[in-house]
Amino acid sequence: MTQRNLAAGALAVLTATALGVPAASARADRSDVVQQHLDRLVSEQRFPGALASVRDAGGRVHDQTAGVGDLRTGRGVPTDGRVRIGSNTKTFTAVVVLQLVGEGRIDLDATVERYLPGMVRGHGNDGRRITVRQLLQQTSGLPDYDDVLFTEPQDLVDRAHAYLEPRRLVDAALTRPRRFAPGTRWEYSNTNYVLAGLIVERVTERPVGEEITRRIIEPLRLRHTSWPGVGDQRLPGRHPQGYVAVAPGAPWVDVTEMDPSLGWSAGQLISTPGDLRTFFEALLAGRLLKPAQQAAMLRTVPAPEFEPGGVWAYGLGVARHDLPCGGHAWGHGGDIQGFETRNLATTDGRSAVVAVTGLPTSLAMAEAVSDSVDAALCAPAR
Repeated sequence: MTQRNLAAGALAVLTATALGVPAASARADRSDVVQQHLDRLVSEQRFPGALASVRDAGGRVHDQTAGVGDLRTGRGVPTDGRVRIGSNTKTFTAVVVLQLVGEGRIDLDATVERYLPGMVRGHGNDGRRITVRQLLQQTSGLPDYDDVLFTEPQDLVDRAHAYLEPRRLVDAALTRPRRFAPGTRWEYSNTNYVLAGLIVERVTERPVGEEITRRIIEPLRLRHTSWPGVGDQRLPGRHPQGYVAVAPGAPWVDVTEMDPSLGWSAGQLISTPGDLRTFFEALLAGRLLKPAQQAAMLRTVPAPEFEPGGVWAYGLGVARHDLPCGGHAWGHGGDIQGFETRNLATTDGRSAVVAVTGLPTSLAMAEAVSDSVDAALCAPAR
């Protein structure tokens, strides 16, 4: 559910050659470059399977796969299959909050205390000093409940079926001291987005999943995107199996059926690479937010540890990345048991989503997934 905390805590194309593509492939079209990277995610990094959905600057969409979708049966990876998208959920949650800001129902610079009185207290954590904007921008200083609930790699398997209510997630975080004074630093914390979801529910008096569905999923016709109900551990429709390995080289354990409540409004959604790409394209095109809220979302602060490589800055639920081929792109990414997803979109219409069917167990594995997205955006159009 984290951008990388769950995997790591329990754990570029200037030229084609710079990303490890053989020199002879430097003139390959986008589809070939993407396929080469997906194949290497399986053959070199040992992910069970990989999926991608890419739109080039000409508007052409390529959906591709590599590896196997089920290690037991050997069946293939379904094209544009459903996966758990982890922390990409944060961008959906941020959009709902910002829509409510545009409706005059939430004030970005009001305190958490105004909407959730008395909830954030203890060990220096104080909702009277933290604003809604700081939650969305990851500058609140609140500890991450992941660091409390998932302390060993084996927890990723042993707690896969645990149902965790949102308030329990917050309470777990508040057993730790605040990380820094609000607004003085940037640091990723899932706790911020669980609180954002609770604010949505307090203001609308409706479940946050319902608000995400009504305000985003249905208007954009994201037919394969869904918010799992309480206790729903299934991955519906056509999907690959998802896996966890508790150490580098350890066997992959099937965790396709798991309870995503540990992510809630920070990481619970299910989608496909194609639907997720459509969402980020619509967001960048200004189809989801009013201009003032769009500008607020894209106003960033440096986020040097958002990913292990590259230059990143964080807005309100969305990150800006400097592409190795020049320019920048926007996206988020997410990790949850069974899946890692990385994605970026540009204002000129290019977009790419890559998902792998296992959490990385090494820095090299994580970097290879991110590199594949850079490669997809930087490769020449067909």
